[in-house]
Amino acid sequence: MLKQRLISALVLVPLVVLAVLKLDSSWFALLIAAAMLLAAWEWGPLIPLHSTATRFGYLVLILTLIAVSWCSAQVEIFVDTVLWTALAGWLFVLFWITRPALGAGETGKHLLAKILLGCGLMVSTWLALVVLHSRPDQGAYWVLYLLVLVWVADSGAFFTGRQLGRTKLAPKVSPGKTWEGVFGGLVACALFAFAYARFFLGLQGAAMAGFVLVSLVTVLFSVVGDLLESLLKRQRGVKDSGALIPGHGGVLDRLDSLFAAAPIFLLGLRWTGL
Repeated sequence: MLKQRLISALVLVPLVVLAVLKLDSSWFALLIAAAMLLAAWEWGPLIPLHSTATRFGYLVLILTLIAVSWCSAQVEIFVDTVLWTALAGWLFVLFWITRPALGAGETGKHLLAKILLGCGLMVSTWLALVVLHSRPDQGAYWVLYLLVLVWVADSGAFFTGRQLGRTKLAPKVSPGKTWEGVFGGLVACALFAFAYARFFLGLQGAAMAGFVLVSLVTVLFSVVGDLLESLLKRQRGVKDSGALIPGHGGVLDRLDSLFAAAPIFLLGLRWTGL
């Protein structure tokens, strides 16, 4: 499994980096829309949507919402509304994770809530990444920084958790995650954010502190994103959301942290004036 993960990463990471740096904003938006549709397809069984027809209908709904967002991506009040709504949604998810039995049954209310939650995740992530990428101040590098930040957090948490992990983070949701792993990921990201702010962005003083703080808050929310997918998979009794990426599961398994990280990071940048 580890060998498959490494091979997949060696293939996918350079492709992702090239796409972020070389594609113009329109093509990048289309690429991210395609990724969101793949994730939405895998989200369907977690709702759960049992028939192929309803899963395709869900894709049409997501695509329609993305199209509306594309037409409104230049409207500041629309972007701000989506970002603040995403923050409120993730705070609710944090509450939900502390009560993992909530929403487990296949009632109409639970199904509707998970349908709307999936719509919010896909649209807010798409919008945040596209707005970041289209920034005039090296927008592609802002997206790349966010991706690397999430990768550093995952790697730091993984290796620290394996070596030092003792205290379970959320044993009823994801038994393998530990508080030690979270702290390890935060330390790794703090060092990365400091180095990026100092040597690439040239920030100092309060601006640097604000950037590092935004990065750390982003990482904390990325953990919540990871836990959300773990909770939904546990409720459905599945290990992975799909099998598209060898050693990594499905697209959703690779994007779960980014769903929370992208809107929170962009909101933090806008709030701090960076």
